[in-house]
Amino acid sequence: MAIVDLTPGHPLLDQAAELLADRLPAGWSDLDAAREEVWDMTDPSRVARGYTEPGVDGGPDRLLGWIGALEMYPGHVWELHPLVVRRGHDRRGIGRALVLDLEEQLRRRGVHTVFLGSDDEHGQTSLADVDLWPDPLAHLARLVDRAGHPFGFYVKMGYRPVGVVPDANGPGKPDILLARRIADP
Repeated sequence: MAIVDLTPGHPLLDQAAELLADRLPAGWSDLDAAREEVWDMTDPSRVARGYTEPGVDGGPDRLLGWIGALEMYPGHVWELHPLVVRRGHDRRGIGRALVLDLEEQLRRRGVHTVFLGSDDEHGQTSLADVDLWPDPLAHLARLVDRAGHPFGFYVKMGYRPVGVVPDANGPGKPDILLARRIADP
């Protein structure tokens, strides 16, 4: 197993697009949209890293997951986007390894904070199917995982809920914002 840079022309970019289209179809409904996202993430101003395993019988490597990040507040804050793991390889440490590797890549660039959005489009948290207005932060303070929402993974990785965007994906479908300081205070 190895974690590698995904750069323009890398032979694993098609696999990265296939993973996006398969695992995150709400964001990338077809392979062409996923390919465009992968291509955008290979821009040198961004970070894209892939978790690979050697190919069978000397064949090409297989991409088991990948992660990306882009600068949001110059020099200080980057967004983790996206994180995707191949179907059937969940809960094997791939996501964890990718997040830790990404944080180290960003630390080397002098980044202070990493944030991300984790949509709840399937009613997996206490924030779904609720009118979060007029006080979204009161609801966020009582956030509960009801059905294995990914925010629980990020909390285990040290990220903390810092905001919520009500109705981001339609009525009752919020985007949960999480962040983590990765630099020494």
